[in-house]
Amino acid sequence: MPSPGADGDEITSWALAAKDGDRSAAAAFIRATQHDVHRFVSHLVGPGEAEDLTQETYLRAMRALPRFAARSKALTWLLAIARRACADHIRMTMRRPRVAALPDWQLAADAELARDAAGFAGAVELSRLLEDLPRDRREAFVATQVVGLSYAEAAEVCDCPVGTIRSRVARAREDLVAAMRADGNPRDLRSTS
Repeated sequence: MPSPGADGDEITSWALAAKDGDRSAAAAFIRATQHDVHRFVSHLVGPGEAEDLTQETYLRAMRALPRFAARSKALTWLLAIARRACADHIRMTMRRPRVAALPDWQLAADAELARDAAGFAGAVELSRLLEDLPRDRREAFVATQVVGLSYAEAAEVCDCPVGTIRSRVARAREDLVAAMRADGNPRDLRSTS
């Protein structure tokens, strides 16, 4: 769901105005979407790479803006770009040898502490659980349950049919519930959003 203060139609109108060269509309578009893009990217690749990939998403989006035809909401279009940026990043990192780095849990902890966020333990737990999901299920779950996109919008972002999104989300919930039960935490994920 769009950031507070802006709805999907308003964000799309800013994107269209930015396409026509309106710099203040471009700034409003970025401000209204940056939280959702960062959160989406963070859940796909981890908080350690989220800042850079959020910036990469906006660089790609600004280059692609002249071709934006508003066939979908601008946030949906933007999250599809973010998904491709994450996929490209994952492919690139798979090709190069890994050097010793901070563990993912440490990066998540550092990111949460830096933001001084409430619910730190829950965020770390969710990140850990989502990390264990297959990528296609994680993308569908994050798009619909964390970012708040409709199933149709998530299908567009993930480039697959709506029914596939529904089944991926259902399977992701089953996987998450099973993982939480295995950890001794029977919290209900049906209300996750």
